[in-house]
Amino acid sequence: MKKIIITGTLLISSIIFAQVAIGKAAISILPDNVTPNPSISLEFGNGNKGIVLPWVTSAGSVTGAVNGTIIYDTTDKKVKVKLNSGWKDLSIDATGVVDTTLQNALSDLPNSKTQIGGNPATDSTPGILVLADTDKAMILPKTTYSAIVNPASGMMVYDTTANQLAVFNGTVWTFWKP
Repeated sequence: MKKIIITGTLLISSIIFAQVAIGKAAISILPDNVTPNPSISLEFGNGNKGIVLPWVTSAGSVTGAVNGTIIYDTTDKKVKVKLNSGWKDLSIDATGVVDTTLQNALSDLPNSKTQIGGNPATDSTPGILVLADTDKAMILPKTTYSAIVNPASGMMVYDTTANQLAVFNGTVWTFWKP
C-alpha cells in the first residue's frame, strides 16, 4: 500500500505545472468547481492593492529585455512595453512628480530572478519575474482603482468598474481598454 501511495504521489507531482496565487488561497477553478484553471500561471487576489512595475531611469538603459517586458520609466513617467521595434509608450498622461524613494535605497542583484513555469535551470530569459508558460497567462489584481488609497508609481490593476486596465503614473490613473 505504501508503494502505491508513493508511486501515485510521484505520478501526480510529475504532471502538475507551476501555478501561483498571491493574496488568495488558490488559483481560480473551472466551472466544475474542482479543477484549477490550467490557463493561469500567476493570479492576484482581489482587494485594494495593485502590482508595481519595475522602475528604470531610462528605457534605453535596459539591456537584455525580451518582447513583452513591461517597465515604468521614471525619466518621462511612462509605462512602456518592449517590442521588436523598441519601447512602445503605453501611457497617456506624463504629468506629475514621481516619488522613487522606495526604490532609491535598493540595489539590483543582476542574477536575481523568479520564474513561474518552464525550466529555470535552462531558461535564460532575463527579468525579475519571468512567467515562462507558453499556454498560461497572468491575471492582474482586480479592484476599483479609486479604492487604492495610496497608489505607487507604476502600479497596475484591472479596474472592475470600468472593465479596463488601470495604470498609475505617479499623479493620475490612465486606462486602456482592449
